[in-house]
Amino acid sequence: MSLGRCGPREQRLWIGADELPRSPGHPFYAQLSRLLSECDFDRYVEGLCEPFCADRTGRPSIPPGVYFRMLFVGYFEGIDSQRGIAWRCSDSLSIREFLGLGTTDRAPNHSSLTVIRKRLSLEVHLEVFRFVVDMAAKKKLLKGKSIAVDATLLEANAAMKSIVRRDTGENWMEYVRRLAEAEGIKEPNDDDLRRFDRRRKEKKVGNDDGESKSDPDSRIMKMKDGRTHFSYKAEHAIDLDSEMIVAATIFHGDVSDPNSLMETLSEAEATLSTTNGATIEELVADKGYHEGPTLAACEGQGIRTYVPECQGSPKQVHPQFGQAGPPSTAFPMALLVRSRTGRFDVIGKRGAAAPAGLPSSRGGAAAPPRPLHRSAALRNRHRVPSAPSSRAGSGRSSPP
Repeated sequence: MSLGRCGPREQRLWIGADELPRSPGHPFYAQLSRLLSECDFDRYVEGLCEPFCADRTGRPSIPPGVYFRMLFVGYFEGIDSQRGIAWRCSDSLSIREFLGLGTTDRAPNHSSLTVIRKRLSLEVHLEVFRFVVDMAAKKKLLKGKSIAVDATLLEANAAMKSIVRRDTGENWMEYVRRLAEAEGIKEPNDDDLRRFDRRRKEKKVGNDDGESKSDPDSRIMKMKDGRTHFSYKAEHAIDLDSEMIVAATIFHGDVSDPNSLMETLSEAEATLSTTNGATIEELVADKGYHEGPTLAACEGQGIRTYVPECQGSPKQVHPQFGQAGPPSTAFPMALLVRSRTGRFDVIGKRGAAAPAGLPSSRGGAAAPPRPLHRSAALRNRHRVPSAPSSRAGSGRSSPP
């Protein structure tokens, strides 16, 4: 075999269609394309989007099936920008085949995605979301009995420099200039304003005082990496058996988890009722959702909750135990695993760590969490089934 060398090559003017490179295809996208074709996905979304387009006027738009398939690609591959989605779809031969693009067809530009997204209403996107959930229910993939809810903060497309006062509409420099003139500084320049602002007290600005001029719906929040930014709160509910999203909601960034939980559960109930008719029976969430009135509302709807209590807060008490009391009477973590579906069948599916203070199959008990006294853990010990040990290197538990 001789050595191949890189160098300039003369491009051919004409290339036969049978000589063009072809992709063997991606197994996942090939299977997904077959499922969408079986459910007549393209005809369905075309019927939804037809009222938003002109009747036989102008050039044809990008097919709605291509648009929503590109959104699928962005979700499956974790691409959070339209530019990245457009580049990925034009670069991959297998994704081009998934989109149904021909040999000479160009992938839609990111600006075209923006135009279509602004033209279509939110209700159209929600209908497509319900169609996909219904497709999963018809394939016997969706159960909807056990739901997990979680939320995260998303950065808004707004800079902190765009903040203005809610009461007067002034930006930061105009506000500081007004305060400096009120203190007797006549015609202050920028350096005078900076020195005055450095010496001034109470310089913090919250959501009650300021807002973004370009995005008034966003809220000032501290992100997980420590930065302060305008943000929104995105909350989603998934089916624990299929790990499929059944509800996705957006809130202001300063809305707490307990206050947004019931609305997300209502969205999930509405989606499940129109697909497989399931009723939510169990809810799994982290300790940020633990609040007495919220847990009582879930219990009133017949939903059993698996929510660990917050440490060190006497107000975070389960409604089963009534008013707040000493830590020994607070809702113990042991009650989360009293049923067979408690510790590993439900909490284990979410990937949560096993609660501390519970006896293990190896004997003894781990150190209890701070809100639960050791005496309370010992009293509840006989009511807790022994936890099966976990296989090393696997995410599933082994039988005892």
